[in-house]
Amino acid sequence: MSEQRRYFVVLAGLGALVILLFLASLTVGPAGFGLRAALAGLFSRDAGAIALIMQEIRLPRALLGLTIGLTLGLSGAVLQGYLRNPLAEPGLLGVSASASLGAVIALYTGLSALFALALPILALVFAFASVVLVRFLAGGGARSLSIILAGVAVTSFAGAMTALALNLSPNPFAAMEIMFWMLGSLADRSMLQFWLAIPFMAIGWVLLLFSARALDAMMLGHDAAASLGVSPKTTERLVIWGLRQASARQPPFQVRSALSGLWCRTCCARSSERCPRGCCPQAHSAAQRCCLRQMSRCG
Repeated sequence: MSEQRRYFVVLAGLGALVILLFLASLTVGPAGFGLRAALAGLFSRDAGAIALIMQEIRLPRALLGLTIGLTLGLSGAVLQGYLRNPLAEPGLLGVSASASLGAVIALYTGLSALFALALPILALVFAFASVVLVRFLAGGGARSLSIILAGVAVTSFAGAMTALALNLSPNPFAAMEIMFWMLGSLADRSMLQFWLAIPFMAIGWVLLLFSARALDAMMLGHDAAASLGVSPKTTERLVIWGLRQASARQPPFQVRSALSGLWCRTCCARSSERCPRGCCPQAHSAAQRCCLRQMSRCG
């Protein structure tokens, strides 16, 4: 079997597996009704118990798992392709850690109790600040090594400040609330939260997908890509801002794991030696399966 044919066979297989797991996640839960009743409740217009469970609990959970998995896969593949480093993962630039720090501050100071939107707003502000800080630390003519070091520094600082907030927490219940928020969960999510998160992730997808052709050329190196008419600075902005948009809204939903990006890239590399653009769809499927498997633990 040729390499290209094997690539499309594996891609089709992973896509079919994602669809099956998505449908399976809609039927898994403690309610205990069968597949036929679950599918009927999903499209039902009445206000019965099965319809409420399917439309208000399981469907938002499955959609969030699918979109977060897609975002993790796309972010991991693009970042690893841009940095040409198989150890890169979506949290490398400090966006997720900084967004978590902003949310922790909102919880720690009580702003989230006074103003419902304080938590997501502070998370987005800190995510934006982390991108600006990474660009400042990496310098104007930043190369991949400088961006990696700047991202690690910002991630370490945000993690240290989060640990300090936990240590200085006024009572154990506040610390427990912060810890549970940082762990992330797909349980008890509504369609409102899905519709609030999807625009930010969609903007990130578009920015990252626009960098595909430039990433193909940059596999030859920054100088070679520049000679082909690719602007390394423009590509860097697309990648960094795309990661910021895609990752800033994920911490309250996802189960954060540094291994997610590595596993996505490993699944991709085993099936194809193609460029980053060719790897992205398989990374999507791998990460989606990872997130969808978490759903069986919820309602």
